[in-house]
Amino acid sequence: MSTTATVGEMANSAVEFYPKRGAGGGAEANHTGDFGVTLEELRTLMELRGAEALQKIQDNYLSTEGLCQRLKSSTTDGLSDNPADLEKRGQVFGQNFIPPKKPKTFLQLVWEALQDVTLIILEIAAIISLGLSFYQPPGEESESCGNVSGGAEDEGEAEAGWIEGAAILLSVICVVLVTAFNDWSKEKQFRGLQSRIEQEQRFAVVRNGNVIQIPVADMVVGDMAQVKYGDLLPADGILIQGNDLKIDESSLTGESDHVRKSVDKDPMLLSGTHVMEGSGRMLVTAVGVNSQTGIIFTLLGAGEAEEEKKEKKGKQADAAVETNQNKAKKQDGAVAMEMQPLKSAEGGEVEDREKKKANVPKKEKSVLQGKLTKLAVQIGKAGLVMSAITVIILVLYFVIETFVIGDKKWLTECTPIYIQYFVKFFIIGVTVLVVAVPEGLPLAVTISLAYSVKKMMKDNNLVRHLDACETMGNATAICSDKTGTLTTNRMTVVQAYVGDQHYREIPDPGQINPNTLEIIVNAISINCAYTSKILPPDVEGGLAKQVGNKTECALLGFVLDLKRDYATVREQIPEEKLYKVYTFNSVRKSMSTVVKLPDGSFRLYSKGASEILLKKCSFILATGGEPRSFRPRDREEMVKKVIEPMACEGLRTICIAYRDLPGDPEPDWEQEADIVTELTCIAVVGIEDPVRPEVPDAILKCQRAGITVRMVTGDNINTARAIAAKCGIIQPGEDFLCLEGKDFNRRIRNEKGEIEQERIDKIWPKLRVLARSSPTDKHTLVKGIIDSTIVEQRQVVAVTGDGTNDGPALKKADVGFAMGIAGTDVAKEASDIILTDDNFSSIVKAVMWGRNVYDSISKFLQFQLTVNVVAVIVAFTGACITQDSPLKAVQMLWVNLIMDTFASLALATEPPTEDLLLRKPYGRNQPLISLTMMKNILGHGAYQLVIIFTLLFVGEKIFNIDCGRNAPLHSPPSEHYTIIFNTFVLMQLFNEINARKIHGERNVFDGIFSNPIFCSIVLGTFAVQIVIVQFGGKPFSCAPLNVEQWLWCLFVGVGELLWGQVIATVPTSHLKCLKEAGHGPGTDEMTEDDLAEDEEEIDHAERELRRGQILWFRGLNRIQTQMEVVSTFKRSGSFQGAVRRRSSVLSQLHDVTNISTPTHVVLSTANASASLGNAGGESIP
Repeated sequence: MSTTATVGEMANSAVEFYPKRGAGGGAEANHTGDFGVTLEELRTLMELRGAEALQKIQDNYLSTEGLCQRLKSSTTDGLSDNPADLEKRGQVFGQNFIPPKKPKTFLQLVWEALQDVTLIILEIAAIISLGLSFYQPPGEESESCGNVSGGAEDEGEAEAGWIEGAAILLSVICVVLVTAFNDWSKEKQFRGLQSRIEQEQRFAVVRNGNVIQIPVADMVVGDMAQVKYGDLLPADGILIQGNDLKIDESSLTGESDHVRKSVDKDPMLLSGTHVMEGSGRMLVTAVGVNSQTGIIFTLLGAGEAEEEKKEKKGKQADAAVETNQNKAKKQDGAVAMEMQPLKSAEGGEVEDREKKKANVPKKEKSVLQGKLTKLAVQIGKAGLVMSAITVIILVLYFVIETFVIGDKKWLTECTPIYIQYFVKFFIIGVTVLVVAVPEGLPLAVTISLAYSVKKMMKDNNLVRHLDACETMGNATAICSDKTGTLTTNRMTVVQAYVGDQHYREIPDPGQINPNTLEIIVNAISINCAYTSKILPPDVEGGLAKQVGNKTECALLGFVLDLKRDYATVREQIPEEKLYKVYTFNSVRKSMSTVVKLPDGSFRLYSKGASEILLKKCSFILATGGEPRSFRPRDREEMVKKVIEPMACEGLRTICIAYRDLPGDPEPDWEQEADIVTELTCIAVVGIEDPVRPEVPDAILKCQRAGITVRMVTGDNINTARAIAAKCGIIQPGEDFLCLEGKDFNRRIRNEKGEIEQERIDKIWPKLRVLARSSPTDKHTLVKGIIDSTIVEQRQVVAVTGDGTNDGPALKKADVGFAMGIAGTDVAKEASDIILTDDNFSSIVKAVMWGRNVYDSISKFLQFQLTVNVVAVIVAFTGACITQDSPLKAVQMLWVNLIMDTFASLALATEPPTEDLLLRKPYGRNQPLISLTMMKNILGHGAYQLVIIFTLLFVGEKIFNIDCGRNAPLHSPPSEHYTIIFNTFVLMQLFNEINARKIHGERNVFDGIFSNPIFCSIVLGTFAVQIVIVQFGGKPFSCAPLNVEQWLWCLFVGVGELLWGQVIATVPTSHLKCLKEAGHGPGTDEMTEDDLAEDEEEIDHAERELRRGQILWFRGLNRIQTQMEVVSTFKRSGSFQGAVRRRSSVLSQLHDVTNISTPTHVVLSTANASASLGNAGGESIP
């Protein structure tokens, strides 16, 4: 048998390494699939480090080359592209993916939706109501129970008593299915997004001697992979050849120091680690569940699926793996572990976070979430109070009327009838609560975000963290990279200074001294990463394709322009022959390569930022190709005459230099400072990176929208300033600052060298360009702007980055954008949104979508709260005055369905318009419900209440129909109440159109047809309403209406639109009495203790619930803490008691973490407060 079994079996058995032998025989050769090494040997090998590992390789395989041969691979040509061979390797050593955790099934989601407290209460009420309706008391005695049950009830009606209970149950089922379906589609979307992120990850491997990019999931053991700066290693391997390679292994070991890797000291490379410097080639030795990340992951239970299969299948392992492949999306181990912003509690997450939490500051709660949480809790509390009062009033009224005024005795046989009344009152109370609690809010937020995320994909924004989408709408500052974001990242050499001559365009090869030309060609060809190359264009007549580092491609292009070929030089000196390489990093800002010359001496080639490298030059090649001395005075002159003019035209200047070193004694290569010095300058070239044509316009839009764009770049200050001017970041005549990293640091640090916030505050408001900046400068600037208190609104900062060194700044920012094309894996890792086209104008789209999310939710709130206010007041007063809510439970549930689920769909999917970019950001402290919205809510609420109360109390006279008030139990539905219900629903429908505008615009129909979802929902609801009224009958408590009555209802409904115009005419500024609602959580409301506890707990809960519900839980958590603290201090008990109580409250909270609709939360908050209130008298345990 082939060892496909081993993949599955080893998934969860760290101990039981050895595969079960097939029944046929235990022949070793059969087992290894003809490779000279087994899976276990490789696994044990990869667990060793450093010298131990080298020793083991030495003992078992003689050398890494030996191991390579046993794996039938070649260090130079890699594997052959033979599909059968690749397939076989996959079977023997496993595939490079880790099976993801199973998604929740639809039934599980239904079960979760059923946990909602309001729904449970309704279910219980409905069941009681059902049970009692079947109980028929003995007929003759019913007289003695008073006229309670008398009235219009005839035989047929008594039979129909069960309908109401059944109808409530049915509507509960509807709500549950809708909720579950929403959660399910959400989960599906996230998984799709996830797999897309994973499929996009590709890696360079050598096959048949050619370097090709393959999806990470296709890597197999024996592949020769090329690793370079910024990569996230997708598999375990052994270094075959490396240049100055440094790896960040903190994701596996937790140690933040970078580990040096070299062929002769420590060649073991592990999956999930990041390459921070250098480059090299590695032989892949373990993939998927057998790699180090995979093993950890499997232990954490991501391989549960495989474990279960193993138990069921045992021997039919082949089939198991086949089905597994189909089921598990090809998922690469490292990425699976790292990139899981959206899966709930994936094994690796929590542990990973625990480690990271120590050193990464937690991102603040998103603005919208803070405001929504607060608002929802306030509304929920109000609803609870209202519903309780309603029930109490109804019960008291009934008891007093029947037993006190009517002077009846409570007879046992009458009990069921009385209880039926109480159940009816209870149901009315619950209905009030159902309507009051805005459980559509998380739904609206989720739909709005999910819809935006989907659409943002089309606008080249791949959103990794949902709330980033909405935070972006509040952005007030963008710190952007220059290269690739503002510019095209297609670099070309356009000027050169060679042999004392400044050429304004590329010189003819004949104009340059042959000796100098030779050195230039060698210096560029050898001292550029061999992964950088220029390929022929895809389309005939197009531009040549640049692969690898773009600056290096520009230099290689320069060689081609000089009519020479860099490939021939590279063939003479292949990468293995390079003696020593000092790779580029942000500290050196240069790269150097040493080669051994035929006579035994060494030559060092160096290239880098001109002002840095020229300081290390002591000679320069003159016109005749011979070196002459190059003194500081010459350097100053060169800077003035060559470098500054080039930089002022927006060119990057790169200096190319060399140095000859003796072969005997051999220099000490570790002393870099002594080696890269006394260089001979060969040439200085000016590289142009043109500004993207659409950028100036995009930046103008940002500035109009109240967003400041700052450019943070590693380039020379003159180049940076020139590009900033071309982009429109700096305008002539403005008062702004352009600083270099050195100056910036000097200005923000005190004498002790510590950074002071006051000093940063003096600089950042005017700063527009930060040049020659190090990654720490970028991080300092972002942190400084975010922590600043000099402006009344806290700044919301977005940052773009592509390099490994941008990680910290991307993490610190409110929204981090990574480049999808040029970005390194490390940057993508730290980011919230990936720009798939690396273009600044896509950021503007993100701002537009972010603002649109915010507005959609405001629209929804405006609509929702109007319905809430009206329905609650109607149910409450109606119940108190007529002992029966004018709107029945089932009708209320229908209203709830339109206003929550459908309205959230309709209003949350409004497409964004350019107008969104014409206003300033809302800011963190701006309330969710503005004065205009408050005016609309109250105005429309008043209109609806007047209409409904008119209909309720004099409706029967207007329409000349029977009065529906004070109807006895189980009486048939009256036309009177049906008209009220119908009018109510139609007013909501027309008000939904009003709700499309929240800034007091007059034209509410503007752009309505650009949103088909909205139109279809409004029309659909109307159609269903007709069906309910005409054919709903007893279950919906509706009597069919005639045409005239329908027309009146419609007329009143359309009145909403006219009334909307009246409201819009009233200037908001004159309504001093209005108050806004839904402010962000104020800072003063939280004690420090609270904050500390909050971070821990909320952080943990956040991992658990990556969903809309998270809003509710965070809020609830905070409120519970506050209640705890307040009530504890009230009774001056010990504080420890409170903390102890708090932890028990939290453990209860964790038991209910997966609830799909949030009404639960509101209730449990109230329960918590109630129970705390009761605890007042007790001593604390």
